[in-house]
Amino acid sequence: LIEFGSLPLDLKAFSQTLDDTLQIKNIYYKDLIVGKVLRPLVVTQVNSGAFKNYMKSLGKLGGQNKLPRLGNDRKVADGVVGYS
Repeated sequence: LIEFGSLPLDLKAFSQTLDDTLQIKNIYYKDLIVGKVLRPLVVTQVNSGAFKNYMKSLGKLGGQNKLPRLGNDRKVADGVVGYS
């Protein structure tokens, strides 16, 4: 999920470049893609303010609160998308 300041001209090319870069930077990620444990990156654009509004809905708005980066379910993703 990405909240863009300005949308890339080619979102598909942006997604591919981002996925390729992540695979270069993290060999374990690449292994998971090659082994088909994970699918290649899918970028989903969310509306401006979606992350902030989601954190606010949890009562966790502020600099000392962080959005979880990993999870075993779609709870956070579905919550953020709900504010798009």
